[in-house]
Amino acid sequence: MPLVAHNQLPTFTRLMQEGGNVLTPERAARQDIREMHIGLLNMMPDAALEATERQFFRLVGESNQIAQFYLHPFTLPELPRGEKAAAHIEKYYDRFEQLKQDGLDALIITGVNVTQPDLTLEPFWEPLGEVAEWAWENVTSTLCSCLATHAVLQLRHGQKRRHLPAKRWGVFAHEVVDRCHPLVNDVNTRFDVPHSRFNEITRTQFEAAGLHVLVESVDNGVHLAVSGDGFRTVYFQGHPEYDTVSLLKEYKREVDRYSTGERHYYPPFPDHSFGIQTRAILDEHHAQLIIALAAGEPLPAFPEALIAGQLHNTWHDTGEAIINNWMGFVYQLTNSDRRKPFMEGVDPDDPLGIG
Repeated sequence: MPLVAHNQLPTFTRLMQEGGNVLTPERAARQDIREMHIGLLNMMPDAALEATERQFFRLVGESNQIAQFYLHPFTLPELPRGEKAAAHIEKYYDRFEQLKQDGLDALIITGVNVTQPDLTLEPFWEPLGEVAEWAWENVTSTLCSCLATHAVLQLRHGQKRRHLPAKRWGVFAHEVVDRCHPLVNDVNTRFDVPHSRFNEITRTQFEAAGLHVLVESVDNGVHLAVSGDGFRTVYFQGHPEYDTVSLLKEYKREVDRYSTGERHYYPPFPDHSFGIQTRAILDEHHAQLIIALAAGEPLPAFPEALIAGQLHNTWHDTGEAIINNWMGFVYQLTNSDRRKPFMEGVDPDDPLGIG
């Protein structure tokens, strides 16, 4: 069912241009359909702020639940922002204090770039903890993405993420390991998920925290886990929201960083992401770039336009199905008065009624 364009956020226009089902408030008012209000705590850095916004809006808007979806992006003022991103946030984003007053049915928390060796030293640590604690008591379900999963595992369960020997970067095969849980009902039992991270929470750590693993990879570890009650918190380590070109754009940013001396070695290809022809094009660009840098000549343009049409997306449909299942159970469990505490009148030990 549709997203409701309840403000002038450019993402709504972009999704309409892509063929998405987006309603104006006037059209939404003529439909006698349940509203669902979902918060998006977007902590991504400026370069990825609007893309991440679009990706999660798109996934939620593709849900087939009989509801009108009102998405409310907000962020943390403690995160540093450039002028353009700050203006975007000021114009289109909600304030957390107002959302606490109005209430939310569900919450999505994105990842965030880190600069410190310990998450507790990051400027977002305490405000993120405030949001997570409020959501635990007042929101039907919270979905944590990547770094948010690591932060909430440390905040709530004392499980600190572990640094990987090298960046885990690419598209990896995963398998559903508990096919009975409603969150993975009727999804592919094997599917791909993009990852991009330097750290991980292991299966042992998830289980030590009393959480339940639903999807993992032999080589890549856990992707999807849920809180012990089965639903109140959903944890992603991967990025099913990524666009087909997201890893290509990330690779391009790393090439740019190499060109400006910000990184000392040329970036490797993200695993299982580029075909033989794509890698050949990128190898040729690499060689041309090295020659231009050595000669002090203008740098060759990155061949994104040549490559984008050759990439394949092997994760979106399954990610969409999991989000659809999540939205379905939020819809079932949410009390009509969103200001009441979490699932009032529902057994907190068995909120899904499957025990």
